[in-house]
Amino acid sequence: MIAIDIMNGNRRDHGRNSAVLATGLASPIGCLSLGFAYAQDAAGSVVGTATLPLDLTPWGMYLDADPVVKAVLIGLAVASMVTWTVWLTKTVDVLWSRRQIAAALRKLGTATSMTEAGERLAKSNGEVKELLDAAAAEQTLSAGLSGTEGIKERIASRLERIEAACARRIARGVGVLATIGATAPFVGLFGTVWGIMDSFIGISQARTTNLAVVAPGIAEALLATALGLVAAIPAVVIYNVFARMIAGYRAQLGDASAEIFRLVSRDLDRPSVPATEETATPLSAVG
Repeated sequence: MIAIDIMNGNRRDHGRNSAVLATGLASPIGCLSLGFAYAQDAAGSVVGTATLPLDLTPWGMYLDADPVVKAVLIGLAVASMVTWTVWLTKTVDVLWSRRQIAAALRKLGTATSMTEAGERLAKSNGEVKELLDAAAAEQTLSAGLSGTEGIKERIASRLERIEAACARRIARGVGVLATIGATAPFVGLFGTVWGIMDSFIGISQARTTNLAVVAPGIAEALLATALGLVAAIPAVVIYNVFARMIAGYRAQLGDASAEIFRLVSRDLDRPSVPATEETATPLSAVG
């Protein structure tokens, strides 16, 4: 009897479900409602089984990113570190060199000859002392030669070469900033494009366009563009600042070279002091 009752109850439930399904299919609105309900169940099951990242912080997105995107992020981070390292080292170098040149120029401004300038800068080091030593060495090598114009030309050539060498030395490493500022945004864009491609592949495999599945991959891809801008913007700003600082350094170095050349010209145009002749009074003969 119990088995017969259970079978009768199942028949009644099946008949009731069949009646509801038939009623839903009888109208277009019912069909759409049933289709939407089944789509929601299918999407929910896909999202529930998909592996969604739990940590959407920059570090978490880096750990979940594609290997190519990881390589791009590491390269941009290294470029940013290089930018700030160059900023620190070159700032100290340029400021120290400009201070030394300014102090040497104050000493040269009151000197009246190369000998006096050498005495005042005897304990100094730096670019101005190098220029002064080169001019003095050329004066010594040209001693006894006739014509002052040739000596001036040779001294000017020496000073010009030293200026160029000092300018190259002070600008060493600054070109890296220009390279980083020009290429970092494009490297970040490459990482973003690759990450979005990888996200689209994952979307096709998951067979869903649910935002919870799509958004993390796109966020990881956009992280590369953000880091590219973080590396590029300071590099461009620091490069422009160094360009102005180096221009000021070269102007100071040109002033020192001109001051030394004036001292050399003054020494060459100064008349030589004739040697004093000692006159001896002849002794009168005794006798």
